[in-house]
Amino acid sequence: MMDKLSLVIPILNEEKNILPLTNKIIQNLTKIKYEIIFVDDSSIDNSRQKLKKLKKKYKFLKPIYRNKKRDLCQSCFDGIRKSIYKNILIMDGDLQHDPKYIKKMLKIYNKYNLDIVIGSRKLLDGKNKGLSEPRRFASILLIYLFGIFKLETNDPMSGFFLFKKEIYHENKKFFFGKGFKILVDFLINSKQNLQTKDVTIDFNRRYNSESKMSLKVLFILIQFYLISLVKKIFV
Repeated sequence: MMDKLSLVIPILNEEKNILPLTNKIIQNLTKIKYEIIFVDDSSIDNSRQKLKKLKKKYKFLKPIYRNKKRDLCQSCFDGIRKSIYKNILIMDGDLQHDPKYIKKMLKIYNKYNLDIVIGSRKLLDGKNKGLSEPRRFASILLIYLFGIFKLETNDPMSGFFLFKKEIYHENKKFFFGKGFKILVDFLINSKQNLQTKDVTIDFNRRYNSESKMSLKVLFILIQFYLISLVKKIFV
């Protein structure tokens, strides 16, 4: 049976990356039936024009144009709700997540009948070309802090992961549901014990866009951590 996959890709001001990323996906997802759901989170560049043009060329391209308060997590949720397949892959739109890993992730996902397969970055490798030292240090620190929750992954901060859509539908009322890191929300707040595995990836350097990380994003993540910690201790 052919694999069927919905790719949900939240974007913000990624006009230069939309076409190269789409081409990379096409090149790597041969013999797989898929749809690509770019979720534009109120970009102010030409991302929407690029998507509208590309949609005319490819039937599998199904963009969403958000006009709400910007939020990466909610962008992902909008994409999941629009998806038609039971297997969802979330990835960034800035080419830091290489589509060449998707087939490997699918193979492991199917072989072990997993709930989630995570593209895990080599954070302890100081030569990782995709992360600046401040970002690498911040990611390692956050992973250390979230270690109290005994998560079955080396990289709960990853934005590149494959999962069963039913996880979202069965747990959406429990999710924190805002901010920058949807995976750790799934791992902590899903009510069932999720079967997960990591696939080690090389995290590519960002070429044509800027990091979306900010003090506001970091504050929301800290807020999520504290709320989750209180729940763990008192609930």
